Amino acid sequence: MFIKEFLKEKKRRQNRKAVKTATIATTVGIATGVAAGVISAPKSGKETREDIAKGAEKAAEKVKETISATMDEMAKVAVELEQKAKAKFADAAEVVEEKAEEVKKDAKK
Repeated sequence: MFIKEFLKEKKRRQNRKAVKTATIATTVGIATGVAAGVISAPKSGKETREDIAKGAEKAAEKVKETISATMDEMAKVAVELEQKAKAKFADAAEVVEEKAEEVKKDAKK
C-alpha cells in the first residue's frame, strides 16, 4: 500500500515538474516573440529600445509570478507529504506495538 502511494506521488511530482517546465518555456517563448516583433517593427532606435525594455520587464514579471506560484504549490505538496509520512509512521508504530504485545503474550505462554 505504501509503495503504491509513493509511486502515485512520484508521478504527481513528475507531472508538476513537466507543467512548471512548460510554463517557463512558454514564458520565454512569448518574451522571445515579443522581442523579435519589436526589433523587426519599423520604429526609431529609441522607441525600439523602450519597447524592448518594457517587454523585458513584462517577461521578468511573468517569470516571477510563475516561480512564485510554483513555490507556493511546492510548499503545499511538502506539507501534504509531511502529513502523509507522519500518518504512515503512526500506522507503522501501531502495527509494531500490536506485534510486540503478541510476542509478549506468546512468550508468557
